Amino acid sequence: MTPQRYRPITIALHWLMLLLIVASYTFILIRTEFPKGSEPRALVKMLHFSIGVTIFALVWVRIAARLAGGPAPAITPAPNPIQHRVGKMAHLALYGFMIGMPIGGMLILSFEGEAIPFFGLFEIGPLLSANDGYAETVEELHELGGTIGYWLIGLHAVAGLYHHYFRRDNTLKRMLPGR
Repeated sequence: MTPQRYRPITIALHWLMLLLIVASYTFILIRTEFPKGSEPRALVKMLHFSIGVTIFALVWVRIAARLAGGPAPAITPAPNPIQHRVGKMAHLALYGFMIGMPIGGMLILSFEGEAIPFFGLFEIGPLLSANDGYAETVEELHELGGTIGYWLIGLHAVAGLYHHYFRRDNTLKRMLPGR
């Protein structure tokens, strides 16, 4: 029998990762409110990087939990095959975003010759040799990925609301916390 809702661990990771992604965007956006070289600016950048590392670690936990959790709860009434395929592609894009953006951030720091911080608890040394040209290129791609992320997350949210309020299926209910 297919469950009606995702498992609690999957639901918790979904919403935790949303909060972490929002926090990551928030910290990198507010960094410009502080002068370059200032301690507050360094703090918000460190938090942005640390949250990125956390997202990178948790996405693998999320994938493992999803794979171990058996079949996904069925959407009822079932969407048409095209909607189903588009939904699968959108989810793959979101997972690509949650994996690719932290990798991009770690590459930027490495190419800048900087360590990758983790909430001031420890640092991971640069993964690669410093290279300003590569750092600049990856930073441009990372910023583009951030813009694409806004759209992916926004479309994901709109799709959930569309399913809930217009199609009146259980797509959103399967991922909501609580009973």
